[in-house]
Amino acid sequence: MEHTLSALIASAEAGDASAVDALFTALYEELHRMARRQLAGKGRDLTLGTTTLLHEAYLDMAAREGTAFPDRARFMGYAARVMRNLIIDHARNRRARKRGGEFEITSIDGEAVDPAADPGELARIGEAVDGLARIDPLLAQIVDLKFFCGFSFAEIAGLRGLSERTVQRHWEKARLYLHDALQHAGTD
Repeated sequence: MEHTLSALIASAEAGDASAVDALFTALYEELHRMARRQLAGKGRDLTLGTTTLLHEAYLDMAAREGTAFPDRARFMGYAARVMRNLIIDHARNRRARKRGGEFEITSIDGEAVDPAADPGELARIGEAVDGLARIDPLLAQIVDLKFFCGFSFAEIAGLRGLSERTVQRHWEKARLYLHDALQHAGTD
């Protein structure tokens, strides 16, 4: 399976649109699980369904040109970042909407999410993770996979080809950076 994914990633990177579709299909279950984790606990006002988030992420990723996914870990990290940004955008738009507040976006199977974080808080965290990505992209990817997607340290280690202990150390560094960035964001 990993060899097939590598071939699909290489073809997608070379501009083969059918390879992008095949890659998405091959990783659909894992991406669906990641979307479900992304939505868990992310805001009471957020009513975005898992399947809807996953499909929106696919449309966003398919529309971008020049994105490179040299391996499965980077593809999953990129997908996590796209989903995070979609959730933050959805939370902002929902909060800004003056009318139609009862309207909910859900998946085909009717699932709706009732998480608990404030959209402003999600936006501040997202901006802090973006700042971290400019300094250390690996730490930001670990935050996306751990905090936003709920992957375990073992799963992240497997994706990134690192030891579990190394991932834990990176997580701690990222948490310290984000804690500091969020404290300074509140005083600006």
